[in-house]
Amino acid sequence: MRIGQGYDVHKLLKSGGALVLGGVHIPFDYGLVGHSDADVAVHALIDAILGALGLGDIGLIFPDNSDEYLGISSLLLLERVRDMMISKGYSVGNADITIVAQLPKIMPFAYEMRSNIAKALRTDITRISVKATTEEGLGFTGRGEGIAAHAVVLLEEKNESEQS
Repeated sequence: MRIGQGYDVHKLLKSGGALVLGGVHIPFDYGLVGHSDADVAVHALIDAILGALGLGDIGLIFPDNSDEYLGISSLLLLERVRDMMISKGYSVGNADITIVAQLPKIMPFAYEMRSNIAKALRTDITRISVKATTEEGLGFTGRGEGIAAHAVVLLEEKNESEQS
């Protein structure tokens, strides 16, 4: 087994792009700013998986100065990381993601986020957890200046019959 952890943050702006978290477009007056779709939840999970595999981080694999990734769906990036994980002989045991945001309310969208992530990873939804917290008005997330996400993942080595 291997364990990885990831963290990501993006700025919220009124003139930002869409607000996408866990692959879900969330109606909100502010959007996250980033090179891709700025999905902090998926970015944190990608970093956790890459860390568990010893492959660096999202910026190394998908550089933010490459036009190839401009505006790309983070779920597509997660699928590419899934393929790397499978090629190394691993599958997801479970993943736990915490989104840190004062607003908007995240939990009404959590099931759809879990579903999107499970589909991208080709695993059962029961292996994916998405939860949210505020910081009680403290810090940049508490002031509504940005959204952050933390992720932890457990990868399990697949036996030879599962790898074929």
